[in-house]
Amino acid sequence: MFQSSEIYGGLRSAYDYGPMGAELKRNLMNEWWRAMVHCREDVVGLDASILMHPKVWEASGHLANFSDPLVDCKLCGERFRADKAPRAEPGSPVTVTLADKGRAKAALERLAHLGIEGVRRDGKSIVGLVVGERGYVCPNCGSPLLSEERKFNLMFRTHLGPVDPIGDVVEAVAAAVDEGKRGAELREVAERVLADSSIYLRPETAQAMFVNFLNVQGALSLKIPFGIAQMGKSFRNEVTVEHFIFRSCEFEQMEMEYFVPPGEGPKWLEYWKERRMEWWKGIGLRPENLRFREHGPDELAHYSDGCFDVEYRFPWGWDELEGIASRTDYDLSAHARASGKKLSYFDPEATDPETGKKGWRYVPHVVEPAAGATRGVLAVLCDAYDEEPGDASGKGARTVLRLHPRLAPVKVGVLPLVKKDGMPEVARKIADDLFAAGVGAKYDEQHSIGRRYARHDEIGTPYCITVDGQTLEDGTVTLRHRDDRRQERIAMDHALDAVTTALRRA
Repeated sequence: MFQSSEIYGGLRSAYDYGPMGAELKRNLMNEWWRAMVHCREDVVGLDASILMHPKVWEASGHLANFSDPLVDCKLCGERFRADKAPRAEPGSPVTVTLADKGRAKAALERLAHLGIEGVRRDGKSIVGLVVGERGYVCPNCGSPLLSEERKFNLMFRTHLGPVDPIGDVVEAVAAAVDEGKRGAELREVAERVLADSSIYLRPETAQAMFVNFLNVQGALSLKIPFGIAQMGKSFRNEVTVEHFIFRSCEFEQMEMEYFVPPGEGPKWLEYWKERRMEWWKGIGLRPENLRFREHGPDELAHYSDGCFDVEYRFPWGWDELEGIASRTDYDLSAHARASGKKLSYFDPEATDPETGKKGWRYVPHVVEPAAGATRGVLAVLCDAYDEEPGDASGKGARTVLRLHPRLAPVKVGVLPLVKKDGMPEVARKIADDLFAAGVGAKYDEQHSIGRRYARHDEIGTPYCITVDGQTLEDGTVTLRHRDDRRQERIAMDHALDAVTTALRRA
């Protein structure tokens, strides 16, 4: 994985997946699609546009509610999310530690300018400050002197159309200034000018599945319960990006909206909660590194009446890997009101609970398993990385990436023992057979066989096929297993079947 635009100094929170990373992410997403769509008859796929009509986001509540509480530290200038700040007991004393004495002196002068009394400097620390009523401090310097919270919308806005709206904004604002308007009034003027051309990069893939509910259901005559699944890029203008690719402004999601009758949300929430945990374990994450966490009432999103997170124990602690939420009928009802379209479903066999008659038209409720592909990649890498110690002299030590075989970027390394005696030609033939069968193989003849095994261990290749002198005598090859370094002789003609069978059973 590389920092994006690295030759120009990089871009904050943006990363490019190299050859191995791209394969790993694609394999993870393919496994999700296989489990959620290909292996079920009640879930179908969708690939919707990233750009959608802005009224979608207005109706969904994202324009009004998709925001974070933003705070500025008055001492060091750090801008951060209030809900992610370190908690502290209101009224308790707190010591602020700066990088050096010079910064501490500057901070003391700043406090005097703000009219703060009763504080003093002790080396590079400021002593005598007290935690305010909000009960949190700056995550950078520990200061309790903070600005008021203000909402910061997380959606990226851009503009659609042949004309750059900036010129119109400048002209309109200049006219408003001449009229004596100031501050918030000028912002309102600018927003009115921008409104006609403003669109947003989607912050989630879910809304496309809601607005396409009737299209998908009608196209295939689907009966509830059924689901619509989608994978793809989403974008959030995060105030705080952290932990490498864990939280970034551009990421990939794997989401499914499962439509159920009213009243059945809790049952299906429990069903999908268990299925999703089984899936994460099935792709190789260790059970002891996974857990559920139920959201409290104050944590629930504006659309949800219940939610569980699948959390993974990352190096920094437990954090969200996937959310399974009951979204009720919020989204379909909201889009029906805003669009004037009836986003409902008629079940001719069900009994209407209000009339007692056969045939029930209702707005479906939704249970949503929403996983982060990007976070999934990070969790898989953290879980698979292993360093095996050697003997007292260090001999036999190795680094191995114990990826699930179906996730491994390279499935089979094909290695001639030496670059002579016809071994490369035989190895090439085996590699070509693997390629033709769609098995991700890598032919490798550089360096000693030990170094080549080590290279494949480090990128997580589960199997290596070695062509040696015995191959030329009896037509057998060595099949090496990554995790335990076990080697077995198999017939060269059976190598393809042996590998494909092992991958299928993994």
